[in-house]
Amino acid sequence: MIKLVRVDHRLVHGQVAFSWTKNLEADCILIASDALMKDELKMAAMRMAKPTGIKLVMKSLDDSITALNSGVTDKYKLFILCESIADVHYLATHVDRIQSINLGGMKAAEDRRQISKAVFVSDRDVEMLKELNAKGIELEVRLVPNDHKQNAMDLI
Repeated sequence: MIKLVRVDHRLVHGQVAFSWTKNLEADCILIASDALMKDELKMAAMRMAKPTGIKLVMKSLDDSITALNSGVTDKYKLFILCESIADVHYLATHVDRIQSINLGGMKAAEDRRQISKAVFVSDRDVEMLKELNAKGIELEVRLVPNDHKQNAMDLI
C-alpha cells in the first residue's frame, strides 16, 4: 500500500527518516531514481540515513514502475521518494495507484521560482504539475507531517 509519494531532492534525511516515516507508520522506503542508481556514494549515504527497522529499496524509475504495478510492493506500507518533479511525473504517469504527491524539498536554481519555504519550481516543473493535477492527482506542499497542507496549484 502506498502511504505517501514525496518529492525531496535530499531523499532520505532527518525529516524523511524520522518525522514522515513514523507519522505514516511506513515499513519500507522506496527511492525511485535513475540518477541515484548511478551514484554508489550517495546510495551508501541513503543506507546509513535510513531508520532502523525500515526496509530501504533503491530502484531505477522503470524498475520501480514494474515493482509497483506487479503488486510485489503491496505487502508494505510504502513511502516513495523521488528527487525531482520530472521523476515523480514519470512515475505517476505509469502507476495509476498514485493519487497524491507531497512536494517537500526542491532546491533553488537560476531557472526556478519559490512557491513555498522549501519548494522551488521551473516552468517545466509547473507544466508537469499541471498535467498531474489534470489527471486528478492531489499535489500538496508540506515540509513535515504537522504542517498545514497547501495545495501546490494554489501556490503556482
